[in-house]
Amino acid sequence: MKVFLTPRVLLALIVALLFWASAFAGIRAALASYSPGHLAIVRFLVASAVLAVYAAVSNFRRLELRDIPGFALTGFLGITFYNLALNYGETTVPAGTASLLISLTPVWAAIFASFLLHERFTLWGWAGIALSFSGAAVIAIGEGGGVRLSPHALLILASSLTSGIYLVQQKRYLDRYRPLEFTAYSIWFGTLLMMPFSGGLLHTVAMAPWQGTLAVVYLGIFPGALSYMTWAYVLSHAPASRTAAMLYLIPAMAILIAWIWLGEVPRLLSLLGGLLAVAGVVVVNTLGHTPSTGPVLAGVEPQG
Repeated sequence: MKVFLTPRVLLALIVALLFWASAFAGIRAALASYSPGHLAIVRFLVASAVLAVYAAVSNFRRLELRDIPGFALTGFLGITFYNLALNYGETTVPAGTASLLISLTPVWAAIFASFLLHERFTLWGWAGIALSFSGAAVIAIGEGGGVRLSPHALLILASSLTSGIYLVQQKRYLDRYRPLEFTAYSIWFGTLLMMPFSGGLLHTVAMAPWQGTLAVVYLGIFPGALSYMTWAYVLSHAPASRTAAMLYLIPAMAILIAWIWLGEVPRLLSLLGGLLAVAGVVVVNTLGHTPSTGPVLAGVEPQG
């Protein structure tokens, strides 16, 4: 059965992208008070607690024993490694470069989905990805960061690779688990695997100013638990490669949020990059797939 873009799915998509776009300001505020490792741990401890509350009041199915290794690997790649590598990378990498490197995530997702999920792009689809990636590059240049590879930049590049794997793994498990269940189990495993970096955590929390801790709590609730859960819901209704292309909207949305929230007026080049990124998403979602994959946001049965 084909599932089209319903108001509920559209709302979930908007929520996920908006809160993920807002995470850049939250991370910048939190890193002034927390180390990259402690920031990741506290953020996802908060997210884990929020998801535990959801699990307690919902019809929550237990994880099957055969899926434990897969969920542990998925949590490590998509939560543990991704967030630790991104946080450590952003301590020295300019924001523009980091944004450009993370924007490779949909490319990795499309490649993995074509092999593992048999989701095929047309030439138009690859052209749309190239167009969106060029838009992300223009944004990076427009914001003055430039493009400079370093060991920290390679960490961010690796995080974009693992994020692409996480998206495809997520799609595979959503055939048998509801979005809330997948999100909770992957975040719980990912948080548990962060614990080796928790040395001195209690002291850091005690000494941190309340503004920094509040920023981490925000990151855990909204760009953390809520965005991961709503994204899983969207992905349960859509091809992984095509849904991942929506991530190209985040840099443009982040610029708009910074303009409204922080008063940071974007440069003309950044606005042009945002338009290119959006245009690429439109191309991917209208011309990018072979007819067998169906229209935009068509895929599996709803998970409820």
